[in-house]
Amino acid sequence: MLELKTPREIERMAVTGAFVADVLAELRERAQVGVNLLDLEAYVRERIRERGAVSCYVDYAPSFGRGPFGNTVCLAVNDAVLHGMPFDYRLHDGDVLTMDLAVSIDGWVADAAITTIVGTAAEEDLRLVRATEEALAAGIDAAVPGNRIGDISAAIGAVAAAYGYPVNTEFGGHGLGRTMHEDPHVSNTGRAGRGLRLRPGLTLALEPWFARTTGRVYIDDADGWTVRSADGSRTAHTEHTVAITENGPVVLTRRIPRADDLADIGT
Repeated sequence: MLELKTPREIERMAVTGAFVADVLAELRERAQVGVNLLDLEAYVRERIRERGAVSCYVDYAPSFGRGPFGNTVCLAVNDAVLHGMPFDYRLHDGDVLTMDLAVSIDGWVADAAITTIVGTAAEEDLRLVRATEEALAAGIDAAVPGNRIGDISAAIGAVAAAYGYPVNTEFGGHGLGRTMHEDPHVSNTGRAGRGLRLRPGLTLALEPWFARTTGRVYIDDADGWTVRSADGSRTAHTEHTVAITENGPVVLTRRIPRADDLADIGT
């Protein structure tokens, strides 16, 4: 069922979004060579406790996962891209690390992800991360009233094609608001002009993610959660929570919310 949010409800989601963006920015600074993933998980758990927020991941138990996720942040390294289960691993120079965080504050959810490169960055890894960031920007630009879900998907997919990266359609973006996953699903590739028409009040998590040389993935048997590229190629993932308003798309997961963003939401 599709739930359109009021301007006031979108403002409340923006409060959650600012917290999510802050924590991700802090994690980017902490993700240095030698740092243990479990220490990053512990840091996020404490930040959530201090804020009085609620993790969307700890009790998350979809059909494709092995029981409740049990952690507060997804940390995916190199060939891992989604639902990365934090484990006893110290980051190495050149690792590609994706950090994905979703929390609820006062009953309203925001979800975002960033990919960073630890220490020395290889040009091909920078290119991969850049592609997801550009794809996300293209998807956001297409998230305007009157367009359709397919216009967002097509915009994301066009960037992937321009970079030469294959696209997986098993996992993609989604609606969110009172819960982490709501209708509709937003594929990372598709046909323009198709699908649900976009209306003000719709809130979406847009999340392009690519592997360098494959569109196929598998779930790691070791933890029953971590999604990895089928051929071991490196991956990247970038995500924002976006509200569709009368004045166009508003990103709710900026680290420092802009005054004109909140003005665009309306009253």
